[in-house]
Amino acid sequence: MSGFECARLDAAARDAGRVGVLMGGTSGEREVSLKSGAAVTAALRAAGVDATALDWQGTLDDLLRYRDFDRFFIALHGRGGEDGQVQAALELLGKPYTGTGVTGCALAMDKYRAKLAWLGAGLPTPDFRVVDEQSDVRELARALGLPFFVKPGREGSSLGVSKVKLADDFAAAVRAARAYDDLVIAERFVDGPEYTLSIVAGEALPIIRLETPHEFYDYSAKYLVDTTSYICPCGLSEADERAAAAIGLRAFQALDGRGWGRVDFMRGGDGRLWLIELNTVPGMTDHSLVPMAARQAGHSFEDLALAILAASMDGGRGA
Repeated sequence: MSGFECARLDAAARDAGRVGVLMGGTSGEREVSLKSGAAVTAALRAAGVDATALDWQGTLDDLLRYRDFDRFFIALHGRGGEDGQVQAALELLGKPYTGTGVTGCALAMDKYRAKLAWLGAGLPTPDFRVVDEQSDVRELARALGLPFFVKPGREGSSLGVSKVKLADDFAAAVRAARAYDDLVIAERFVDGPEYTLSIVAGEALPIIRLETPHEFYDYSAKYLVDTTSYICPCGLSEADERAAAAIGLRAFQALDGRGWGRVDFMRGGDGRLWLIELNTVPGMTDHSLVPMAARQAGHSFEDLALAILAASMDGGRGA
């Protein structure tokens, strides 16, 4: 059954009960989360759902005060809300919620361990190293080439990410990443276009190609400027898009993704695909990619929000 099948969406709107939309949190992505949560709350209300926006401050006491809600739509981004913590607390409270569970969220937020899982599943991801300020940058340059990326191991929205073009830039890049996490990875740069695959209730939505005048698709390009281009149809042949979607779905399943999510990947000059990360609670703002992909497939924002909610009502969190 389609995740956007009309009867399924009607049933979700009718049977959801009181829905708390968890938003805000305490991560570096708080402001984006507030926008996502406000948009989701408005969409669910417009669809007839008894939805309430909840600006969660990151404490267990707050969740206990919310226990009269029947289920939760998680619109939290980053640590605390996307890494398995709030999911674990809701499971202890016996409350259903949207999206991926504890294990999948923890894996996806941890870029190092997500890469290990993908490699173990035989999936392609750029070569990488765990690094610190004492790492030999010349050895890294030999292994990964220049430029390469330096990233916090457990952060989202490209916060703390740097593109290292010269060996002399490495120490500053590590310091910038360590401001967000003590786990830092260096990752081989893939010279080619960036794509993203949105997945809702087991369905692969149209792939979007991203183009930005920035060095890479950073926080500003994602949320603050209007110079980023979102190209959909993405320009891949029908066969190549099917192949890319198949790899994205495998990547999602390998990290125990549930309900919905977004897989980001690069395509090298030789046509090879390289998995970058899985977002288990993607943005739902006016700049966000999942709503764009849903719209390209003919689905309204209201139907998208209902489809995500419905996946939490299918005997779990959806496939």
